[in-house]
Amino acid sequence: MQTIVLTTQKGGAGKTTLAISLALAAIRAGHNVRLIDTDTQGSVSNWRRRRTCAAPIVEPIYAARQVEQRLQSLSREGVTMTIVDTAAGITAATVSAIRYADFCLIPTRPSLVDIEATAATLSVVRAWRKPFAYVLNQTPIRAAARLAGAENSLGDEAALDIDDILARPSIVMRNDHQDALSVGLAVCEYAPGGKSAEEIRALWQWIDARMGNEATATDEPIIEELVETPAVLPAMAALPRIETDSALFLRAPARN
Repeated sequence: MQTIVLTTQKGGAGKTTLAISLALAAIRAGHNVRLIDTDTQGSVSNWRRRRTCAAPIVEPIYAARQVEQRLQSLSREGVTMTIVDTAAGITAATVSAIRYADFCLIPTRPSLVDIEATAATLSVVRAWRKPFAYVLNQTPIRAAARLAGAENSLGDEAALDIDDILARPSIVMRNDHQDALSVGLAVCEYAPGGKSAEEIRALWQWIDARMGNEATATDEPIIEELVETPAVLPAMAALPRIETDSALFLRAPARN
């Protein structure tokens, strides 16, 4: 079983929307998927109550000590892909989820302020040495032109290859994402022929390949035209490490 954790310090980045959308994309790619909701706001759980389809099962887990235990149980039960939606900020449950993740996805809006706000999350991910990538979410179609000068504010600090830390494609801000959630659907069910569903399928294939999985026969081709990447992206590679709390980040979750 593989576990993907969607996490970021800042609220409103679209973790829940992406977690649900990716879960449905994974199901359609042949995975036995479980969605775990560690956010006490319960957005994923509320979405599940509006849903008439049996899959995916959503499990609310708010205690850090239960995360490892449940992941081990799910693996024994034959679940092949677990997707974890986390709360904003750095909670004990989030740290525990990151600790046992196979891949961490950090959603962020395409602005310098939002990217800089991911620094604390990135520090936890790095402390546990987990593979990760950013995904630009809620992206205006012409974001590149709007943010063209942002890169200059960071100088030449961006040392990492952006292709290694940026998931493709960006997810453009469209109403069908929220319209789908309001009726208990994912966007690939609500508007399967739309651009949003196409982007989600492509994002899933990018993540699946990054995790070392072979494409299944049911996968659709990755879209060829990607949303233009804002010049702000090198900011991701330049985010500072936060060392002062590393001992907390590395502390094992409490056990019963």
